[in-house]
Amino acid sequence: MKLATRMQRLGTETAFEVLVRARALEAKGVDVVHLEIGEPDFDTPANIVDAGCDALRSGWTHYGPATGLPELRQSIASYVNRTRGTDFTPNEVVVTPGGKPIMFFVILALLEAGDEAIYPDPGFPIYGSMINFVGATPVPIPLREEREFRLDVDELERLITPRTRLLIINSPANPTSGVLERADLERIAQLAVEHDLIVLSDEIYSEILYEGEHVSIATMPGMRERTIVLDGFSKTYAMTGWRLGYGLMPEALAAQIGKLMVNSVSCTSVAVQRAGVEALEGRQDDVRAMVEAFRRRRDLMVAGLNAIDGISCLEPKGAFYVFPNISRFGVTSKEFADSLLEEHGVAALAGTSFGAHGEGYLRLSYANSEANLAKALDRIAVAAQSLAVRR
Repeated sequence: MKLATRMQRLGTETAFEVLVRARALEAKGVDVVHLEIGEPDFDTPANIVDAGCDALRSGWTHYGPATGLPELRQSIASYVNRTRGTDFTPNEVVVTPGGKPIMFFVILALLEAGDEAIYPDPGFPIYGSMINFVGATPVPIPLREEREFRLDVDELERLITPRTRLLIINSPANPTSGVLERADLERIAQLAVEHDLIVLSDEIYSEILYEGEHVSIATMPGMRERTIVLDGFSKTYAMTGWRLGYGLMPEALAAQIGKLMVNSVSCTSVAVQRAGVEALEGRQDDVRAMVEAFRRRRDLMVAGLNAIDGISCLEPKGAFYVFPNISRFGVTSKEFADSLLEEHGVAALAGTSFGAHGEGYLRLSYANSEANLAKALDRIAVAAQSLAVRR
């Protein structure tokens, strides 16, 4: 079967490939500590599960509006306005099965062949994949350790050309856990207005923040009409398998994204959406407890990694990843990650899974128990010692 040429431009997520390899080792009896998958290891809170079950039993099993149930769109608008100081209306909300369709649909709707889109590197791999897929030109902006993995706004300005149409930002970020400061966002907003750029602001980790408050670029002067905010339920409410995300955007664009929904998946599961209402409007105790657990795990991982000779690791301000520097060992990130999995039973991701500028780093998810994280740290120390001896 001959595939369309554009399929050759479509990337993937290495995390799922490493998971398959790790599961194959486990099937052979190997004990593997999983630090590769970016999802909370907590169960979805019981009140949300109950709401979903109740919805199914009450007949919420049919088609719904392409852009989402009115009650969920209202809940989302209220939640985002309350937590970020915005003034979105329900008509500016589009509900999708997970957050990725917002990336997919927005890039599909806005970019033509020849357009340029700037995106973070290292960054979530689907950004570059989708820019490539639609025939536009991906322009990576490096995120460097010396800036705590915050983009350099002066460098951003130099990358902007008359063809630049879209800028993607992600804060708190995957894989680096870097957090953009208010001053960064103010300067980025000024550039976006000056150069007539649209900004896709991926804020999926907005609630998993360990200090300060989350700031959205949508609140900056001139950005209300040129920002798409991406968020969802997967990370905050441990609902990865439920597939429930959303975007907030100008109403005219929301109508077009609704057309893409009609032409692809028709609608998001209405029972899942009813559970989403409960997630936003019900008790938040489980979310707070989860974030505090992540904070303890972060501290454990950062201290443990920095105690290993040859490894250095910044303290993340958000999300649930560490991005340690392993460049001193004289091997590639992939070689280090492969050695960890195959020789030491730790599933990790090479920094290059998230772009060329991830070379010299690993991404480790600490969405695992403290006991397993301690075990992983012991194994990483052994791996580091082994590599140092070989060198």
